[in-house]
Amino acid sequence: MNLFSPKQIHEIDNATCHAQGIDSLELMERAASAVSVELMSRFLPGQRFVVVAGPGNNGGDALAVARQLIEQGYRKVEIFLFNVTERLSHDCDEMRKKLITMEGVDFTEVTKEFSPPYLSENDVVVDGLFGIGLQHALSGGFQALASLINESGAFVVSIDIPSGLFSEWNTVATHREMVHADLTLTFQFPKLSFMFAENAPVIGEWKVLDIDLDSQKIKETPTEFKYVEGYMVRSHLRKRNPFTGKRDYGSALLMAGSKGMMGAAVMASRAALKSGCGLVTVHSAAGGYTILQTAVPEAMFEPDRNDNYITDMNPHHAHQVVAVGPGIGTHQLTIDALEHLLKNSTTPLLLDADALNCIAKRPALLTALPPYTIITPHAGEFDRLFGEHPNDEARLRKAIEMAKYHKIIIVLKGHYTACVRPGGKVFFNSTGNPGMATAGAGDVLTGVIAAFMAQGMRPEIAASVGVYIHGLAGDLAAREIGEYGVTATDIASYVGRAVAETANI
Repeated sequence: MNLFSPKQIHEIDNATCHAQGIDSLELMERAASAVSVELMSRFLPGQRFVVVAGPGNNGGDALAVARQLIEQGYRKVEIFLFNVTERLSHDCDEMRKKLITMEGVDFTEVTKEFSPPYLSENDVVVDGLFGIGLQHALSGGFQALASLINESGAFVVSIDIPSGLFSEWNTVATHREMVHADLTLTFQFPKLSFMFAENAPVIGEWKVLDIDLDSQKIKETPTEFKYVEGYMVRSHLRKRNPFTGKRDYGSALLMAGSKGMMGAAVMASRAALKSGCGLVTVHSAAGGYTILQTAVPEAMFEPDRNDNYITDMNPHHAHQVVAVGPGIGTHQLTIDALEHLLKNSTTPLLLDADALNCIAKRPALLTALPPYTIITPHAGEFDRLFGEHPNDEARLRKAIEMAKYHKIIIVLKGHYTACVRPGGKVFFNSTGNPGMATAGAGDVLTGVIAAFMAQGMRPEIAASVGVYIHGLAGDLAAREIGEYGVTATDIASYVGRAVAETANI
């Protein structure tokens, strides 16, 4: 699924009207109907609704929703149209005309003074003040209205986007000046701003409503941002030929583990095997031999000359991928070994966890990363590498810049993990749940991505596919165990099922 700018969405709307032989009012009715159906599926006809509509097309959507609810027997619908400049958009004005012809409608058009309605926690506010075309932060009376709604305790449903939130970047926006939705019903595509943790309290739960926009125009419209869904991953999963052997599915070398942290090596290697990698070799501190061979007998063990940590990162055999980092620590000799690997490797690399912490201790190593190396930082690791950032939006902007500059792939981990490619494209992940916020989950992800690279996927593809499968495995585990009980080992155990489920979409 693509994520588009407001201008692009406007163009797609126009193309839809042209292709389908409808006008913009008919498309607005369609969008309003999708919202109305969703509201009626959640609330009974006795529910009190307070609909607040602005002067633009988002306001027109809200007026159409109010009318449709009334037509379906919802009698406790109070509508406020804020027309303080007395300049309604054409479609908003047409929806206003339709509404005021109905008998017994509780409708107030606000042009100057406004007597706020009483709102309680038992009410539903439908927010249609401003949509994705908003150019400036809310101010004056609209800001006061947002505060009134937020402080009321009412359940707030925003149409397309919460009023005051910009659909893309919100660098200078202030969250307290926006409407805070409990539910955002957005049209056809999620918005870029939905992907950032700092905006979650404003957006609440969000749901995409399909309003049948023109598929050809959507396909033709270029965008740097995509939201990865199962059908996109399925096309990259390779069907297995009966006449194959283990070497047909690649060899992965994992440099992982050290004294006291061999569990990271165990989880990464187990995940790689569960993801279909034909051969997995773990290079680790020699003292970890018994642990690794006992916990993951399917993996081969290659001992370092040191008993406690890794001092040699020179691959001794041919592999399709070398993954470095889980549990390796940050000893100076380990950093030296990593530097040697970065400067001499001809094999695709995947760097996670302590490999990133090693680089943070020796920042010059960033310039030694071979092109198309994958790094998989969480927010803290990212900031250690690239400086402190105030929020997710700032990190993504920096990740795009750094991926281009270093020609690497950055997997910026989070609720909607972003896979940032060297060309600037960003693929947000749609799977995963809070139960995956557990020790070792990142080590499992390293194993999953490494396995797909070993099986022949290009690094940028393996990153997006691996993140999706990893998240789905976590979802399957949570479905069976519950979010509180999910461990990294559980995630690894469900990877095979996640692949099978995705392949059968």
